[in-house]
Amino acid sequence: MKRSPAYAGFIGTWFLIPSSSVYEQGKPPSQGKYVIAEREDGHLVFEIDWTDAEGTQHHVAFSGLPNGKRGNFEGGDLADAFSISAPSARRLDTIAYKNGDALMFAERQLDESGAAMRVVQQVRLPDGTRPTNISVYVKQVLSN
Repeated sequence: MKRSPAYAGFIGTWFLIPSSSVYEQGKPPSQGKYVIAEREDGHLVFEIDWTDAEGTQHHVAFSGLPNGKRGNFEGGDLADAFSISAPSARRLDTIAYKNGDALMFAERQLDESGAAMRVVQQVRLPDGTRPTNISVYVKQVLSN
């Protein structure tokens, strides 16, 4: 019998609860959708769509192996490498690097029911400060 990976609870489609957002950098989005999927080769695929406070839509997508090792990042110019790790069944982390320096951190935490995901994002700015943005998403429930 195949054992489920530690990150199995994160797989699915998640929708932002806009009122849950607490941002130290920028304004919180007015809506958001977060999809985490697993490919047959073991890569996790992240697709994030959101509408910012001004109404502009954004999209970012990236994928990688959840093994904690750095891999190439092809999701934009802000980073050139990143890592994905699942330290527990209720936590899934990514770290983005630029020129060898860790610049962006995202920690995803599931609540005890697995129905809500808290995303804590932190960016290291050139002045050394680390503003943190926090949002909560609820998992889409599919009915038969």
